[in-house]
Amino acid sequence: MEKQTNLQVYSNDKNFALAQRIAQSLMASNLVPKEYQNNMPNTLIALEMAGRIGASPLMVMQHLNIIHGKPSWSSTFIISAINSCGRFDPLQYELENEGNAETMRCRALAKNKQGEILLGPWVSMEMAKREGWISKNGSKWQTMPELMIRYRAAAFWGRLYSPEITMGMQTVEEVVDIIHEEIKTEEVEKNKTLFDDLIAEPIE
Repeated sequence: MEKQTNLQVYSNDKNFALAQRIAQSLMASNLVPKEYQNNMPNTLIALEMAGRIGASPLMVMQHLNIIHGKPSWSSTFIISAINSCGRFDPLQYELENEGNAETMRCRALAKNKQGEILLGPWVSMEMAKREGWISKNGSKWQTMPELMIRYRAAAFWGRLYSPEITMGMQTVEEVVDIIHEEIKTEEVEKNKTLFDDLIAEPIE
């Protein structure tokens, strides 16, 4: 990932005016996602985030997704940002029981510039089942578990060792899984309330 000048959009009037000129050219392009086309506020926020993490504004705009109002990074962006930040060797993955949908587990690891190996938390198929990531309709965990388990391991590693790169945000896959669980919980509570109301009605 190519390093850019760290433009702090909201730090002073001069930077804000410069950012607006840059935003005008970006938001007029049909190569940027629709969330930014002819949308000055969203484009300025993307410029601010790009400045904070030293990334290309176009890359940020292409990899920052809004899902049900929650901003999230693509997993490929997180991996790319970690690998190119210059603080660590490229991420590696330790995978056990590959291909076994019951016992497979993975963790990400990388060396820092001092040669210390930084180990991420284990992510297992058992965890994916318990968290409900696998059971939801259309889950990529069902069709490409080897890829998903690496994505989740990389996200956990990044949150542990380089939270300034992720800016505290989750990946697209994490947000999708969480939203699914929130919707499912809301449906359960709604049905439970309906059931309680029905059994509370007097029998005539």
